[in-house]
Amino acid sequence: MSRFFSSKYSNLTPYTPGEQPNNMKYVKLNTNESPFPPSPAAADYTANYTRPLNLYSDPTCAELSAKVAEMCGVGKDNVLLTNGSDEILNFAFMAFCDQQTPAVFADITYGFYPVFAELNHVPYQEVPLKADFTLDVPAFCTPGKKTIFIANPNAPTGIFLSTDVIEQILQANPDNVVVVDEAYVDFGGVSCIPLTGKYKNLLVTQTFSKSRSMAGARLGFGVACSELIADLNTIKYSTNPYNINSLTTAAALGTLSDPEYTKKNCLEIQRVRTYTTQQLRSLGFEVLDSTANFVFARHPQKDGKALYEELKARGVLVRHFTVERIAHYNRITIGTQDQMDVLITKLREILEA
Repeated sequence: MSRFFSSKYSNLTPYTPGEQPNNMKYVKLNTNESPFPPSPAAADYTANYTRPLNLYSDPTCAELSAKVAEMCGVGKDNVLLTNGSDEILNFAFMAFCDQQTPAVFADITYGFYPVFAELNHVPYQEVPLKADFTLDVPAFCTPGKKTIFIANPNAPTGIFLSTDVIEQILQANPDNVVVVDEAYVDFGGVSCIPLTGKYKNLLVTQTFSKSRSMAGARLGFGVACSELIADLNTIKYSTNPYNINSLTTAAALGTLSDPEYTKKNCLEIQRVRTYTTQQLRSLGFEVLDSTANFVFARHPQKDGKALYEELKARGVLVRHFTVERIAHYNRITIGTQDQMDVLITKLREILEA
């Protein structure tokens, strides 16, 4: 750090993104990216987009907001587009948390939540997951002022909560905002977006990065009642009004014009996820039941970090976490059938050695 770095961030531990190596070609199963390219319509729309790049992008994202709202079955005033879903999550920490309103989230969940809390000087509570890695629902239903963040399906476990359970948490917190982060919901989960018309305290976030194959374009969105969206727009227009660039807008419009492509890819990932889970279990792995585009697995006779390192040496990247409670596990993104066959082959070699 330089001597100019503000002391208010002296204890900030930044988020650690997954490896994006350039030194060799890997079977890359570490950052939950889609193994499929975006819809061809995304490239067509981008090539034919008429807004010149010497002009700022549309700060209201009017056309794209309308399309996202249509997809979600809500009004345009119920949608906010952001630079990846990370941005709207950060906006939520800024808008709905303060010294009197701490953030509450699971101890094993998306690693950006504590970073956003620390960045915004928000106190937070990490609620331990139960022994089976499911959410301790009653702990989120206790009285008190707070803002709740729930990744559903959770990362890195892949475990999904039903909408009935989310409603239970919403009903127990009528005066608290509940943020449901649905980055992986398209791989077999059920979205809580329909509940935003019933609960004024619900914000649902999603992303184009996973199921829609646009991780590099950086586009996310939130859905909520118009009052919550207005709060978040206040934050947006106070930080970065032009947060969605024109090329991302065009690519997203193309992607939304071809929903069958997205659906087909999601179904294929679910099929390969089932296959991969079966293969891993046949090798002696313990694999959590996942509703995401990844699985969370450990082998009782093999250290998690050692397994990660041996796979990397053989050209396969998975994600290892150093948090003590999950240090024996690795998170494995679901790729193509061929990529997962390579993974299984390499794991068999390692275990036999």
